[in-house]
Amino acid sequence: MGFRARILGAAAGGGLPQWNCGCENCNLARAGQIPAQTQSSVAFSANGRDWALLNASPDIRQQLADCPALHPTGLREMPLRSVLLTNGDIDHVAGLLTLREMQPFTIFATAGIHDVLNENPIFAALNASVVTRQTVTLDKPTEIAPGLVATLFPVPGKVPLYLEGDVVETELVGEQTVGVHLQADGQDAYYIPGCAKLSDDLRNRLRDAALVFFDGTLWRDDEMVRAGLGSKTGKRMGHMSMSGKDGSIAAFADLNVGKRVFVHMNNTNPVLRPNSAERAEAEAAGWVVGQDGLEVTP
Repeated sequence: MGFRARILGAAAGGGLPQWNCGCENCNLARAGQIPAQTQSSVAFSANGRDWALLNASPDIRQQLADCPALHPTGLREMPLRSVLLTNGDIDHVAGLLTLREMQPFTIFATAGIHDVLNENPIFAALNASVVTRQTVTLDKPTEIAPGLVATLFPVPGKVPLYLEGDVVETELVGEQTVGVHLQADGQDAYYIPGCAKLSDDLRNRLRDAALVFFDGTLWRDDEMVRAGLGSKTGKRMGHMSMSGKDGSIAAFADLNVGKRVFVHMNNTNPVLRPNSAERAEAEAAGWVVGQDGLEVTP
């Protein structure tokens, strides 16, 4: 089996249901009336045997258990070859601590994201004699699993919440927020779980792409404010919304992307309800709303 992409977790930080949230979506998920979703991660393989995880969710233990392709093949033999990080957010790095049982793999990240890990001594639990940390240069192809090549590129975003200062730049372009272009055996895909704006550079990269996994955090910018669940807009959190003239659905309309899949959806997002009008609108525009366990090929 060749190129494979499997969504391990389709939700944003907190998952669905979020432990302390009583919103409509969370209550429906607790009641089993809509699918629950774990936190943000996608697994890629060039051959169906060797796998790379893009981001290490706090839910990684459950995600690995739910994916037979990632189960041990012997006493301590694993198909997991690497974890690539797209930013330093808690929902993308906390799962590394679950992978501390002296299992060999490589952590790929930019120098800026590695700095975030290195400055927190808790990540030393990943024994350096077993777990290799490899710095990836932007726009330089790097093999992250046998036959699977990743090229990182800057995406407008911001630093992780726990590193924010008094002034927060929400369209920061550099090494702190990146997208990934994955290539294997003539096929390719893009993975961008966090994006504050579809810049001209990003539009040019994605034009005519076969498959794009893209930031679907909120349906509308003031979604959490309207729901009474917070004071931050999507733009303030470094995420563009799905709907509206500045949203991702409109931004992708003329890019001729073959398959478009939303990932990293906040627990409040109405598209998580299969029968919602917003879900119908997204699907009518050609988008797939990602969910845990969904496999997509270019």
